[in-house]
Amino acid sequence: MAMESKQEFDLRKYVPKEEQRRTFAKVFDKGTIEAVHSLSTKGHFQVLEHVVSTGKEAHVFRAVDSAGNNKAVKIYKTSTSDFNNMYKYLHGDIRFKNVGRSKRDIVFAWTKKEYRNLTLMNKVGISCPMPIAFQKNVLVMEFIGGKDAAPKLRDTAPSDLEKAYETVVEMLARLLFKAELVYADFSEYNILNNEGNLVLIDAGQAVLTTHPEAENFFERDLRNVARYFSKQGMEKTAEQLREDIKAKKGKI
Repeated sequence: MAMESKQEFDLRKYVPKEEQRRTFAKVFDKGTIEAVHSLSTKGHFQVLEHVVSTGKEAHVFRAVDSAGNNKAVKIYKTSTSDFNNMYKYLHGDIRFKNVGRSKRDIVFAWTKKEYRNLTLMNKVGISCPMPIAFQKNVLVMEFIGGKDAAPKLRDTAPSDLEKAYETVVEMLARLLFKAELVYADFSEYNILNNEGNLVLIDAGQAVLTTHPEAENFFERDLRNVARYFSKQGMEKTAEQLREDIKAKKGKI
């Protein structure tokens, strides 16, 4: 009973709205609540206001800090995530060569990996959320949008298709040549359209170019991007996209 009271106390403090609290309690465990408590105590945010997006592997909340600034808090599930799928992006990455095979090991490593990838992406000038802090399966980031989260590119097509294509080419070039990363899931589902500015999100699966599957992942990214722009009316092939990315080398 004492443990249940502690969890309820923490949830009421950090998730004030009852409906959000019920959702939280169904999905996340005691360890997650402790991580939320720790990150909040350190001042990274004060409360989780509402869910921005839900998925099989994670929920993203809009949070607010003591100064009234919005933050994004991404919480990975430790029970329902696709651990085998996650592991194939961790296995072969020299940064995470000693990760165990338990569910928690994989999810905690994934959270750390997304933090490190976002840090590197910001460093080389890629438009993406600024990572702020992480603990266990909880990642605090910059919130992209105004009062509401910016929509995904799949839901809000760019008004200037040529500009969007050039932006995507530069993102891919900076990933490859500056960060030495392959995104491994580059598509309209993982790009926000923030009032015309494209922002790359969900970087947990991005791998170093030394990863044994890096070339296959890169080819898939090229196909996804070419398919999206062709669907929007700008006919592109994966090979054309590859050449456009190569042309950026030494210019970014």
